[in-house]
Amino acid sequence: MEKRKLSFWEIWNMSFGFLGIQFGFALQNANTSRIFETLGAKIDEIPILWIAAPVSGLIIQPVIGYFSDRTWTRLGRRRPYFLIGAILSSIALFIMPNSPTLWIAAGTLWIMDASINVSMEPFRAFVGDNLPEKQRTLGFAMQSFFIGTGAVVGSVLPYLFTNVFGVSNTAAEGIIPDSVKWSFYIGGVVFLLSVLWTVFKTTEYTPEQLEAFEAESKKDKENVILNPETESVSNIKKQLSLGALLTIIGGLVSFLIFENSLAKELYILFIGLVFMGILFIIASQLRTQKVHNGFTIIMTDLLNMPATMKKLAWVQFFSWFALFSMWIYTTQAVTQHIFGTTDTTSKVYNDAADWVSVLFTVYNGIAAAVAFLLPIIAKKVGIRATHLLALCSGGVGLISIYFIGDKQMLILPMLGVGIAWASILSMPYAMLSGALPAAKMGYYMGVFNFFVVIPQIVAATILGFVIKQFFHNEPIYALIIGGVSMIFAGLLTLRVNNRTKIEIHE
Repeated sequence: MEKRKLSFWEIWNMSFGFLGIQFGFALQNANTSRIFETLGAKIDEIPILWIAAPVSGLIIQPVIGYFSDRTWTRLGRRRPYFLIGAILSSIALFIMPNSPTLWIAAGTLWIMDASINVSMEPFRAFVGDNLPEKQRTLGFAMQSFFIGTGAVVGSVLPYLFTNVFGVSNTAAEGIIPDSVKWSFYIGGVVFLLSVLWTVFKTTEYTPEQLEAFEAESKKDKENVILNPETESVSNIKKQLSLGALLTIIGGLVSFLIFENSLAKELYILFIGLVFMGILFIIASQLRTQKVHNGFTIIMTDLLNMPATMKKLAWVQFFSWFALFSMWIYTTQAVTQHIFGTTDTTSKVYNDAADWVSVLFTVYNGIAAAVAFLLPIIAKKVGIRATHLLALCSGGVGLISIYFIGDKQMLILPMLGVGIAWASILSMPYAMLSGALPAAKMGYYMGVFNFFVVIPQIVAATILGFVIKQFFHNEPIYALIIGGVSMIFAGLLTLRVNNRTKIEIHE
């Protein structure tokens, strides 16, 4: 029994919801720092205010993945989560630009990003569930296309409202401009409608069918150790030792931060290590007592990741550290380094911030344009080489912004960033999906998100400190750091063993 090959339009329908998800995500990425700064945040405070996004993803995605693996309703397995997340995200998009204070904006970002994660995580597993392995690269490329398309429109909306429809992009101190407000309102509507399209235009295989596909598969998917219910003394000891190590390191560094009066945001990262270490210790003790529940399974499967996933984790870490550096600091880098202003009430600042929306539109547009080109290149030279070239082009683009003094020329670096973005959204998932067991597809796609959000937490906790202490609060250097990180991620791709065969389309 094998999964049937889907038509182009069936793959289109199952990916269409990403149009709205990325529409909302792009509005968040391009405008959140602007909203925070408008509401009074200082440059070195902005990264820590972004911490809601990665923390919510770190907690929610593996949990949603775990439960979606075990869900079956009238709407199917993954689709209920698409729908719930879309409704909550749309509400948050309406609230965000009307935040009266900085803390309300930060809290709304937390709710919004958590809701986006509820919708987003099952979409990755959706491709693995419904497509045969040879079509998965195409499936993830289709998602990249919709991500790029949605982000293009979402990113450019504030600019369009001001320069085409005459909506003001300035406002009194502490007030979000109308151009940003109306962009978020449109985003909320598009998010919900596009996800509804996927929910009602697609079907899913039943759990029984997926079990049959897994039983028939003769390919080694590295899942020989993926049974947490098989308790071994050595595995439990490994879990206990790792938990103790994380707890000690986190506690020790937190003490050093306190003793040396370092930036308080550094606590988040290392107290997080203590928290994770304690969870591993608790799970190991429960397993010793033969306790099997959702918590022990989640914590043990985290320990038993497939080899391919472990190597891809490092690629993801440095790729997403670079992306988060860009999302946090591009507005500030452009307004200061290119336009020479920090006055959020001035027209120069808001014109510069609108231009950042255009730049984000460019890189997302390039991502949409090359989404279907990357699988063709990958078929010729391999997925690893394709991802390496794409990440290096993005890294060079970010670094080159430092040397540019004209706003029009800033479009050129975004071409490289767009190529990297398209590859980040598709190639790692294509490499990973063939290494995962069908019964745990949702969970491991959620765990894989750890290596998207952990670098974001690292960036949010240390970038503000680094830029303030070593670069005199000049945000352009955050983009240089991001560029170096992205190139390093490309080199790490060469370590990944991948034998995925690619089928472009019949």
